[in-house]
Amino acid sequence: METTLYVLGALLMVLGLAGLVLPALPGLPLVFGGILLLAWAGEFLLIGVWPLVFIGLLALIGMGLDFLAGLLGTKSVGASKWAVVGAGIGALVGLFFGLPGLLLGPFVGAIAGELIATDRLEQAMKAGVGAALGMIVGGIAKIVIAFMMLGIAAFALMF
Repeated sequence: METTLYVLGALLMVLGLAGLVLPALPGLPLVFGGILLLAWAGEFLLIGVWPLVFIGLLALIGMGLDFLAGLLGTKSVGASKWAVVGAGIGALVGLFFGLPGLLLGPFVGAIAGELIATDRLEQAMKAGVGAALGMIVGGIAKIVIAFMMLGIAAFALMF
């Protein structure tokens, strides 16, 4: 049973790492689930409760940052509330179209929202670029957080 948990934990972590760039897989929750299985397999002696709590908090922060990044990127260029809403809707719709959809969805959504609000193409394009850049920054933050989670787990296993 212990070996099975270790193998499943490692598999979940690998799937989680793939999920950081593949929209169909929830990357950070899978990484956390893998670490939790490793802790369970070791009877929580090597990876204890407090490291798990911290790793879980990092996962929650990372998921929140990932979702909010496109919206904040849109807002950072002075876009209207309609553009922010459009970026959010575009991000949700983009989930169904893979990695290109994750970048293009917020971009197109922010442009559409800004055009509804202002009818100014130049400002709409700025909103779209802000949304796309926000999504890229959010993706990078998610990757950094995933490796922080893995680093904390590895540190706990070694010491």
